Amino acid sequence: MQLSRKNIRARREFLLKLVVGAAAIGALVALVVWFFRDRNWVTTDNAFVTGNIIPVYADATGVVAAVLAEETQLVKKGETLIRLDGQRARAALGQTEAELARAVRNVGALFASRAQICQKVVARSALRDRTRHDLARYRQATQSGAASRQLLQNTEDQLAAQEADVREARAEYQAVESRVGGVTRANHPDIEAAKAKFNDAYVEVLRQNIRAPATGYVAKRRAQVGQRIKPGDQILNIVPLDHLWVEANLWENRMARVRPGQDAIVKVDLYGAEQIYHGVVEGLVPGSGAVFATLPPDNATGNFIRIVQRIPVRIALRADELEKQPLRPGLSTVASINVAGPLQSPNQSIVKTTTNEYVTEVYDKDLAEAKSRADRIVKENIIGAGDEGDAGCAADE
Repeated sequence: MQLSRKNIRARREFLLKLVVGAAAIGALVALVVWFFRDRNWVTTDNAFVTGNIIPVYADATGVVAAVLAEETQLVKKGETLIRLDGQRARAALGQTEAELARAVRNVGALFASRAQICQKVVARSALRDRTRHDLARYRQATQSGAASRQLLQNTEDQLAAQEADVREARAEYQAVESRVGGVTRANHPDIEAAKAKFNDAYVEVLRQNIRAPATGYVAKRRAQVGQRIKPGDQILNIVPLDHLWVEANLWENRMARVRPGQDAIVKVDLYGAEQIYHGVVEGLVPGSGAVFATLPPDNATGNFIRIVQRIPVRIALRADELEKQPLRPGLSTVASINVAGPLQSPNQSIVKTTTNEYVTEVYDKDLAEAKSRADRIVKENIIGAGDEGDAGCAADE
């Protein structure tokens, strides 16, 4: 059946109206969706999961004797990861222990020497005082003729010699007093210096066991058995997976209404669009990504090209959702921020450092343990007591 020109024109007009109507309905729907939802959301696919990647470094010198943690393993805070062959460290500790004991005994000898010299001062002072009394009597007896002038002269010479002996003894006492005055047998500077060396050697022995500063999963293990390492060598990384966040890089011309505290939803490519993570904007990085690059741009040169910059925004993820659907740092996401929330200052960060990877108590007890051991060595080697003060020996004539 052949269609007339009129029918063709009528069909064409109908199809055109249908297309225009559909386009109008689509535009209206898009306008309604934008007005009621999309205008309050900022979305970007330039967003990635990130977290704290904790590097573990050696703090002692030694040869790796045992590797106790491997990649992908979960390690607890304080757990030993690498054990070094600590024979040299223990030998050095033994030497410093002997030096500390010797220092304690040398200080004890100083106190004993001071007590000995003090008694010398007392004895010589007594002889001098007796000669003084004799001289006084001889002077009276000489006037009456009961004592000769020679005896008087000899006594005066003897008194002068004894006074010189007393001054010599007091000088010896002051020499020793300058080394032990104001301190006790336990806190003498020589002992404190030896204790400091012992503490350092003791901590060196403890650090032969490289411990995990936080709970997390091992990644990028570098240490091998037989490898000699030194302080500052990186051993491995620890990644806590219970505290992750998303770093969303938003265009600068879409940042006007983004504020900390606003709700966000995150879709991770790993699980697809069906799995949604709920987050909160914690803060805005104080600068675009370009200024923190290895080679930041220099716009003062003649090669200036205006490029829309991106500002990193930190979005916190909920711990319960991470436990149900674990994530890994580096995963790609699509992040959307509800900018209809409160428009507080963009500088009002709500980031908190309260999770376990922000503080470690693993090393707190090392020095305390060393000091306790040093004090015990000092106590075991202190011989004699009660002669810390001999103030009477320094009395004026």
